[in-house]
Amino acid sequence: MKQWYEELFENYAEGYDRESFTQGTIQEVDFIEKEIGGDRSSKILDVGCGTGRHAIELAKRGYAVTGMDLSEALLNSARQKAAEAGVTASFIRKDARELAFDSEFDIALLICEGAFPLMETDEMNYEILKGVRKALKTPGKLILTTLSALYPLKHSVDELINAGSTEERSIGSRFDLMTFRMESQFEFTDDSGNKKKLECDERYYASSEMTWLLRSLGFKEVAIYGCMPGRFSREKALTPDDFEMLVIASY
Repeated sequence: MKQWYEELFENYAEGYDRESFTQGTIQEVDFIEKEIGGDRSSKILDVGCGTGRHAIELAKRGYAVTGMDLSEALLNSARQKAAEAGVTASFIRKDARELAFDSEFDIALLICEGAFPLMETDEMNYEILKGVRKALKTPGKLILTTLSALYPLKHSVDELINAGSTEERSIGSRFDLMTFRMESQFEFTDDSGNKKKLECDERYYASSEMTWLLRSLGFKEVAIYGCMPGRFSREKALTPDDFEMLVIASY
């Protein structure tokens, strides 16, 4: 049986690229490049790369990028866009829980909930982080954005509905205070014009959880900030009004 995130991205490449949260790619890559220090010898792994918006922009700037995603439809879109842009980037289909890289990359990206934290269990989400840690060289750096539990803890479900989304329309949601998981139903229209309804289940994380998880994997420095699409910054403190958090971890 396919999971909700597999069904969503079977035929949603064009719709995904229209989402409001995908419009800030240039600024986000500017931030990533600053974190890299402009070192174009850096090898970058983009986990959950989607339609390749970060990978292609980085490739345009001269970086060697490998993008991976579970959706063949999104990867095909990424390959087409890379060809149209005249850049070289590697795009491979892979489950983020089954990364097989070993000390191959200087930087890993998990941007805009790139696989993490969409998995069905905490253990599966942890496998993603563990695989990314193994994929990184020493020293290495991880740049990750993920759902912040502070937001639903403060805001009502009504305020949470449709936060950060244009195409998807939530039609009911429930935040579990024991598991920090949000169960919701939402409707969307795929790239063929078909209306669909999916049962969604996502994990929201507290900043203390992210710090502990990453330090348990050997990351020495973990910094966490508030996050808004197209406005990545180390100057933005995390608050309960931030739907996402920006995590930068290195060792």
